Amino acid sequence: MKLATYRVGGAERVGLVHDNDTRIFDLAAAALRAGKANSAFQSMLSLIDAGPAALDGAREILARHGQDADLSVAVAAVELLAPVPEPRQMRDGMSFPIHILQAPLGQRKLAARAKGDLEELKRIEAEPLPELPEVYRKQPIFYITNRFSVRGTNTTVKWPRYSRIMDYELELGLITKGKGANIPAAKARDHIFGFTIFNDFSARDAQRIEMEGRLGPAKGKSFDGGNVIGPWIVTPDEIGDPYKLRMEARVNGETRSKGVSDGMLFSFEEIIAHISKDETLMPGEFIGSGTVGNGCGLELGLFLEHGDTIELEIEKIGILKNKVERQDA
Repeated sequence: MKLATYRVGGAERVGLVHDNDTRIFDLAAAALRAGKANSAFQSMLSLIDAGPAALDGAREILARHGQDADLSVAVAAVELLAPVPEPRQMRDGMSFPIHILQAPLGQRKLAARAKGDLEELKRIEAEPLPELPEVYRKQPIFYITNRFSVRGTNTTVKWPRYSRIMDYELELGLITKGKGANIPAAKARDHIFGFTIFNDFSARDAQRIEMEGRLGPAKGKSFDGGNVIGPWIVTPDEIGDPYKLRMEARVNGETRSKGVSDGMLFSFEEIIAHISKDETLMPGEFIGSGTVGNGCGLELGLFLEHGDTIELEIEKIGILKNKVERQDA
């Protein structure tokens, strides 16, 4: 199933995306037609909290009333919100080796350019990629970001005024289900509600300064609307193997990067096991894979400009589309 949170007529709804991703089925309205309101269909968090029975109920209602024309509306006619507009927690990882190795070089190049040191820039560009630091193989690495600054597809991300260098990041993400602590990796798949796309917009100049202080990222990542998730959640049964999905980033229709969700240093199941060590994982949390190799401008030396449109596409999920605008333009 593809599950979306959307706004129509001023009200937020939870729906099933169907008909080749062109229509969205109103679960709460369908439940009323079936004879009984279902509180699980009031929000995506309510649906996640209600467990497998609620998803089974959604499937049954779609099978019974999916052909009722007035219970569905065109996806293009609604405002798609982030599928979980306010996750209970947001963590983002560092899972893909190429990104881990190339991103620091990109930051060093930014610093050299900021100083106008062209000789240093040439030296950095001539350097081979270093060996992967051993810490990334010892355990999953992640940071916690602002769960209140989440937006969905088709939104305009306002460039923070303190930044001059904006970037996109192409990531696979998941939403958790089932409360639990000390979850073994072998059972962690039972805690994956579904998969989505994440654009971790980044103010690279602010991030560079923060990382020099050996803490963060903070304002390099956390600004209103900077965490973009969507366009919907796809349940694991429709994804199959989440580690073989084709991924692509486009800016103004031009392909910037392609990748595959293969080669994560730790699987999502292992990341969940690590997170939940003596810490309770809650249903409705978001976990990002980290940026796929070459999946951001920092690695490519190509950053965003005022008015750019960014499309992130992941196989079997869909397209997450946003625009960036400077507030002082």
